[in-house]
Amino acid sequence: MLQFFSKKKFLIDSLNGFVDIHNHILPGIDDGAKTTKDSLELIKAFSEFGCTSFIATPHIMHNYYPNNIVSITTALDLLKNELTMANIEDIRIEAAAEHMIDSNFETILLSNQVMPLSKFYLLIEMSYLQASINFDNSVKLISENRLFPILAHPERYIFLHGRKKKYRKYKDQGILFQLNLLSLSEFYGKEVQKMAHKLLEDDFFDFVASDVHNLKQINALKSMRLSGKTLDLLQPIIEKTVANFS
Repeated sequence: MLQFFSKKKFLIDSLNGFVDIHNHILPGIDDGAKTTKDSLELIKAFSEFGCTSFIATPHIMHNYYPNNIVSITTALDLLKNELTMANIEDIRIEAAAEHMIDSNFETILLSNQVMPLSKFYLLIEMSYLQASINFDNSVKLISENRLFPILAHPERYIFLHGRKKKYRKYKDQGILFQLNLLSLSEFYGKEVQKMAHKLLEDDFFDFVASDVHNLKQINALKSMRLSGKTLDLLQPIIEKTVANFS
């Protein structure tokens, strides 16, 4: 019988040396790792497929996760100390944040309390159900403060599905798009998967990341298989992510 379907390959085989720029591996400050033990387990799981470089991005979300530079750097120092105590070497970990565009965002931006990735990129998000009222103005202020906005997981915003012109408008505003790798599977649902593949095929994504919060997610990532066509589209974005954040 003829083989009509190309053989799928494990995604993690393409992630050796990857720099994960969006994850929740810092302990005890958001909905990610709860303890340093959790953090170490996640880091070890990443290391198994050659990912040893991280920019941790805990949420800064008014009234939910009111993190700031002090709380985030304290958690980072705690984790680094645990890595040393556990004799886990060759791990590079820095800290930034995933900033919710909410009523408090512009206040922390204008008071220089945001936490960019690699000094120049600001990871932002909004509700999955509706756009932030102040989103456009916040993006404008980010640019005026000489930062490049990266919109986390645009494929997951349900209110944008089927609205390609809105995605294009965001790109025209200078917003960079970061794909969650798990979105290419059914992990977040079939609609998110469909949107992720569509945006990937249409060349909307600039960077990729795991957005891992827990072992369930890292195990799902390790089991993911993708077609050769999808991996071919993904590979340049993986390389761009590594090049920009190494």
